[in-house]
Amino acid sequence: MQQRQLGSNGPMISPIGIGAMSFTNFYGQTDEAKSHAILAAALDEGVTHIDTSNVYGPHVSETVIGTFLAKQGPSASDLFSIATKAGISRDKETGARKYDNSAAYLEAELDGSLSRMGVDCVDLFYIHRRDPDTPIEQVTETLAGFIKKGKIRSFGFSEIAPSSLRRANEIHHVAAVQSEYSLAVRYPELGLVQSTRELGTALVAFSPVGRSLLTDRPHTPERVADMPFMKVNPRFQEPNLSANIKASESFRALAADLGTTAAALAIAWLLHQDDHIIPIPGTRSTDHLREHCAGARLSLDADALAAIDKALPVGWAHGDRYSTDQWHGPEKYC
Repeated sequence: MQQRQLGSNGPMISPIGIGAMSFTNFYGQTDEAKSHAILAAALDEGVTHIDTSNVYGPHVSETVIGTFLAKQGPSASDLFSIATKAGISRDKETGARKYDNSAAYLEAELDGSLSRMGVDCVDLFYIHRRDPDTPIEQVTETLAGFIKKGKIRSFGFSEIAPSSLRRANEIHHVAAVQSEYSLAVRYPELGLVQSTRELGTALVAFSPVGRSLLTDRPHTPERVADMPFMKVNPRFQEPNLSANIKASESFRALAADLGTTAAALAIAWLLHQDDHIIPIPGTRSTDHLREHCAGARLSLDADALAAIDKALPVGWAHGDRYSTDQWHGPEKYC
């Protein structure tokens, strides 16, 4: 695979990474053995970046990564570029989701992540969600302090606005911003793609296959009913789900005509948008992982890109990408 740089000062990594939320039961039942198989297959395919978080599980995803690395021997920490996140917490009395960007909280959570994965340092540490009561400049100073302590090599933010990125970048270079971006979610094109490119910040795209809508096997209503996050997501509630499956049929047909899978074509399209974009698809299947990797190797000409835009024009999807509750945390900017 051709490599891409993780921010202007960062390491060269594979053009796609592994979104390790799939190492938990978020999208369906899985276990450590299946997750280890994904990581082993990733190494065989040349995938060198893992993206995880303290809240995936919670702690399950990081623990699984740690047990895999422990089996690989003393040099295992060099196998992958690892990113993790912190900033989302729960109220001890009510259990309600809240956000904490304080220095003490972030360092304690970072230390826990390092311990679970059995590493001394991570390549990238994100603020998973911004605490609106803590100025981003103050948070950036905290993160820069973690670099000085040798606990992280760089840092980023998840789901922030371009204006917030610019404020943070005035204090210290921001290596990456993570945002949902795919043929189903074009929102980053309204400023985030442009600002990250200008500032030398990687745009790490999660859910690049549209939470299954951009694959040959979109989730059925029956499968969605067993997924707590998905069953309350507007795009996966009826009648939107059926409308979205129908609207994306032409994309699946186009992928078949081009001799590839829909997931591979969705990944390839995203990689062709700009060379600072790094998709991080998640999966519980090694076969699906190989589809993603095929997309990372797929070259699209102008005719193919035009055909994709015709099949899935901007605004084709039915329903918002988040429910009202799910929108609590991400920054809207347009």
